Amino acid sequence: MKPVFLSIRYSTCHWCHVIERESFEDEEVAALINRDYVAVKVDREERPDVDHLYMSVCQAMTGRGGWPLTIVMAPEKKLFFAGTYFPKARKHGRYGLLDILPQLVGKWREDPAKVAEIGERIVEEIQRRMNANLEGELSNDILERAYRFYEEVYDPAYGGFGDAPKFPTSHNLLFLLQYWKRTGEAKALAMVENTLDRMYRCGLYDHIGYGFLSTECGAELIYIRYNG
Repeated sequence: MKPVFLSIRYSTCHWCHVIERESFEDEEVAALINRDYVAVKVDREERPDVDHLYMSVCQAMTGRGGWPLTIVMAPEKKLFFAGTYFPKARKHGRYGLLDILPQLVGKWREDPAKVAEIGERIVEEIQRRMNANLEGELSNDILERAYRFYEEVYDPAYGGFGDAPKFPTSHNLLFLLQYWKRTGEAKALAMVENTLDRMYRCGLYDHIGYGFLSTECGAELIYIRYNG
């Protein structure tokens, strides 16, 4: 038996194409994965439910998420490693697949029962955290702090949030729309309108329906109509 190497990607993700080109099409990396792992590739656009599950786990384990999503787990689907993009070899202080994969399979071979036990504890802890997050209600203070965060990282020149490269994450805009509806804060609406306007001007929209289509919330499709 071998551990499972799961990679979740999608067609419009920049780093997904990078890891495909520099690692998965590389003979050295491919030979390593095929020798020591059962390799599984998932398209998040085809299976957003699978992506949502493992992304939640990655975020709970590491405090961050993104694509490509890299998961290593026991055959019983009890994962013991999660991360996002990794280069072929270590660079810029970031470990590479050629460093990580031999170490993980080495641990697996030395004591698979111990690795499975670690995976079980990870699953239990993540379930506890996720269930805890379902308790209670969002306070006005939390919503206000979330809004202030978006306000700080907002890019007034080109729209969106943070530095390049940017990805059109619909949940950011949906939060701001709900915040504007709840509080009447005009700037929240202005950030959404400017971001969508910049996307529209760059041609990043549905050229048939003239809107924006996203699958950021799992299987649910969210369609934001552009009325400019």
